[in-house]
Amino acid sequence: MADPLARFEVSEEEIDRVVARFYERVRAHSMLGPVFAVHVDDWPAHEAKVARFWKNAILRKPGYDGSPMQVHRAAGNVRPGMFSAWLAEFDKVLRAELDPAQAEGWSALAHRIGRSLRQGVVERETFAGGIPKLK
Repeated sequence: MADPLARFEVSEEEIDRVVARFYERVRAHSMLGPVFAVHVDDWPAHEAKVARFWKNAILRKPGYDGSPMQVHRAAGNVRPGMFSAWLAEFDKVLRAELDPAQAEGWSALAHRIGRSLRQGVVERETFAGGIPKLK
């Protein structure tokens, strides 16, 4: 039986699989790989934490403790264009690993979260039109 609080139907196992496949792609990605490599020492622990984030966001399951906004702001090496690349890779994994309805639902949620993170992390450092604020 589907969880009535879930945003769309997806299992915990599917979330774990998508997260694992996504980070396989991230590690090999020419732009994203080096950014993550600076911050992630323990990939299994990172993937487990991200999976807990998605289980909370999609299935409303407790277990995630963190603030993605604070983490991305503190990283210091997140730049314009990275969120678009992140979402493009994530969408590829969703389409490959899930049925179309699941992929569409998760993608819509990921894009909403991505817009929020982009605005809070990158766009707060720029003027309209993407002109950097020089401190």
